[in-house]
Amino acid sequence: MKTIITSIAFFICSMLSAQTQFEQGMGKAMQLWGAGKNTEAVATFERIASVEKTNWLPNYYIAFINTIDAFGTKDKEKVSALITKAQDAIDNATVISPNNPEIMVVQAMLYTAILIQDPMTNGQKYSGLVMEQYTKALAINPNNPRAVFSKAEFEIGGAKYWKTDTKPMCEAIAKSIELFANFKPETPFHPSWGLDRAQEALKSCK
Repeated sequence: MKTIITSIAFFICSMLSAQTQFEQGMGKAMQLWGAGKNTEAVATFERIASVEKTNWLPNYYIAFINTIDAFGTKDKEKVSALITKAQDAIDNATVISPNNPEIMVVQAMLYTAILIQDPMTNGQKYSGLVMEQYTKALAINPNNPRAVFSKAEFEIGGAKYWKTDTKPMCEAIAKSIELFANFKPETPFHPSWGLDRAQEALKSCK
């Protein structure tokens, strides 16, 4: 009995230690990202992901950071590498956490990044893929503020292109701001971004 208790105590201590290391690693990666050191942040998330095989968050942030960087890069070779890296991370995160609206939002954003590289060639195919991801995310959780906002933001782009009414999208953005106010991330490391972007987008609506 003593041996069993000792083993259980050792196991719990190991879990607590691992959790602490995870939190420290994630905190460091977030700090690097906040300081604009995206390459270093991604490398840190990759190290965490290689250890935390059952946690989708490190791969989520690898995908998210590479996707955001793809929007801001004009070098086609760099963009291609960023998109590939982001897609690999999304695939890895999805294996760990299938049917996850947060991952679907990043997948939709990545499809958007691909679309804008060559709208004439990619527009029809990737517009459909983007909307498919947002529709799936909202079917799972209609109150996810990032899904509500990001879908509306994407649709505004299309509405401006086709010169159609953006009022329904602006109403959706206003709704997302209300959802952000009531949203509580599961942990400090779970996705919580988007409110500032939604507020700016609503100003543009008005």
